[in-house]
Amino acid sequence: MLTAAFYCFAALPDCAQWVAPLRARCEALGVRGNVLLAEEGINGTIAGPDEAVKAVLDWLRADPRLAQLMLRTAACDAMPFYRLKVRCKAEIVTMGVPGISPVEQAGHYVAPRDWNALIARPDVVVIDVRNGYEVGIGSFAGAVDPHTQAFTDWPAWVQAQSAPGGLLAGKPPVAMFCTGGIRCEKASALLRAQGFDEVHHLQGGILAYLETVPPEDSRWRGECFVFDERVAVGHGLAPGSHALCRSCRLPLSPADQASPLFVEGVQCAHCAGTRSAAEQQGLRERQRQVVLAAARGTPHVGATLP
Repeated sequence: MLTAAFYCFAALPDCAQWVAPLRARCEALGVRGNVLLAEEGINGTIAGPDEAVKAVLDWLRADPRLAQLMLRTAACDAMPFYRLKVRCKAEIVTMGVPGISPVEQAGHYVAPRDWNALIARPDVVVIDVRNGYEVGIGSFAGAVDPHTQAFTDWPAWVQAQSAPGGLLAGKPPVAMFCTGGIRCEKASALLRAQGFDEVHHLQGGILAYLETVPPEDSRWRGECFVFDERVAVGHGLAPGSHALCRSCRLPLSPADQASPLFVEGVQCAHCAGTRSAAEQQGLRERQRQVVLAAARGTPHVGATLP
């Protein structure tokens, strides 16, 4: 079984016409996952039999606009997705600032092997571009946490920190990182558009770093949240120790799972008391079906609350 995370910023004004044929190809090959298409490009993570995943990727790259698809693959023991979703959206990674072009304005890529030297420079501001719940389970030592709840908060944070006395006042050299690299493409393009001259971002993101850099040389601390059923991974992309709350979708550490407020499939300490009685009953029923499916040796595919 193979997992493939990929993205490519490219002009796709015909993105809506891709949805049906891409979905059909994936379904025919037994591939599941999530794929977003927009006029600015494609972003997705899929999984399935090795040759099936490779066939889907070859089909995408057959279009010259996607020939430079940024790709990272990893072996997995079990299917990490319950469904296949192929959708069109306004942006493949939503920042909400028109006119930003990662194709033309993105910062300088830094290979994982060169990352430690860059972030050790005292003049460089190292920024974690991910959201607070992701930063909370792991990050690079000494990195700045913007405490954003969504990527759409990034422009406002940059504006605030660019004011006199802020971390970005005077437009210092910046090194940024995110899970797989895609958010940094847009985040770095925004800084470049605002006049920052030296903007770096980790090529392939945290996942490429964890896959490439030996633990003994690593500046990474903790685990990296991923957007599939693995929840989090560590060095070598080994499965982490975190689980996922099925109510609020936050990652849960072993300590969180030991909380008396944690009810598997229903609630955790972060969201206890926030659901109505009807919603809680729906979650309890879903968990009951999960347990029954596990006893039968079959995967459970059911609706989850937003």
